[in-house]
Amino acid sequence: MKSGNPSVRASDAPARPAEAWRLGVISGAAVAALCFVYLVVLVIGLATLPSPDHPVQQPWFALLELLILLIAPAMVALAVAIGCSASPGRLPLALVGLVFFAMCALTTSAVHFCILVLGGHAAFAGEPWSTLVFSFRWPSLAYALDILAWDVFFPLGALFLAPAVQGAGLARGVRVLLMISAVLALAGLAGVVLGNMQVRLIGVVGYVLCFPVAAAMLALRFHREGRAVAG
Repeated sequence: MKSGNPSVRASDAPARPAEAWRLGVISGAAVAALCFVYLVVLVIGLATLPSPDHPVQQPWFALLELLILLIAPAMVALAVAIGCSASPGRLPLALVGLVFFAMCALTTSAVHFCILVLGGHAAFAGEPWSTLVFSFRWPSLAYALDILAWDVFFPLGALFLAPAVQGAGLARGVRVLLMISAVLALAGLAGVVLGNMQVRLIGVVGYVLCFPVAAAMLALRFHREGRAVAG
């Protein structure tokens, strides 16, 4: 430990590998950046709709699918980084949160990969039941599975990961945002109960807006802590 940084003593430095801090910085920044791009593409896709009830057109739809396939593993990596930085007493919570994030990532990745690869395939496009499987018009199998991923698994993961982020300042803000994103995502389930998918947009605010901000704050926190430990 350099003598020029007396605020952090060697005995106070967490015994964690540098890779854990780097993983937190990279995965947090990746989630934030990819979600920002997703939001931009979504706005463009919605703005170019020929009519309000028309699905998002190509190439915007394919870009959205690809972005989700990138966001999913990045958020799992971020959950791993949170677990690596958690105190022993909060590690069980972080591990449960990681499991739920992994379930969310696996479910949504399977859904969107199938839609991207098979949704427009000639073997399925002409079948009368294809819209009940691949479309994002309620009710459909793909829509139900995506709701399971983002309105059930994601909020449960966020709720367990939030208390694993300890500390004041940025850490407190991250905890608050994770809790808010979880509550909003769970509230999106009301759309299923009411049969109104417009209500589900409440949940979209949680994981498309609140969660990426929390991820960016986590990346900054990991960066600062990594520099403090190395300093």
